[in-house]
Amino acid sequence: MTAPSRPRRPTDTGPPRTGAGEKATLRGFLDYLRESIAAKVVGVPEPQVRTAAVPSGTSLLGLLKHLASVERFYLLGEDAGDWQATMRPSAHDTVDGVLADYRATAERANQVIDACHDLSAPAPRAPRPGPAPSMRWVLVHLIEETGRHAGHADILREQLDGSTGR
Repeated sequence: MTAPSRPRRPTDTGPPRTGAGEKATLRGFLDYLRESIAAKVVGVPEPQVRTAAVPSGTSLLGLLKHLASVERFYLLGEDAGDWQATMRPSAHDTVDGVLADYRATAERANQVIDACHDLSAPAPRAPRPGPAPSMRWVLVHLIEETGRHAGHADILREQLDGSTGR
């Protein structure tokens, strides 16, 4: 008699369990997506991690570098300069360095999010004409931006080594 087969455990990570409040939910999903894209870079050797796999020039390392710039712009008030340049890692950028910078930026950004008591209040950002968007808008935008690029990273990583899942 054959033993009943066990159900296969999913290899994908499901949505996060978050707090009940709006800010906890938004930050929970942002953290979830941050970790999803960071995980796509881990273990990818040089030069594949920086090699463009699509005609636009997008690479795994470039996506992570870009997202750190986006968070610094919207939550830490730093000017990004040339947005296209944020997508291109320099010859001196390493996986460990870009990953550490991304995680440190997310940690600093989370401190700003945690200190915000009113999501309708303006978020910090580099000086620009016009009013700053609300913290609520910034969090939703960062979720959209990170999720979009995490999807790009999913495809790039699968092209490189067949790896799928979060």
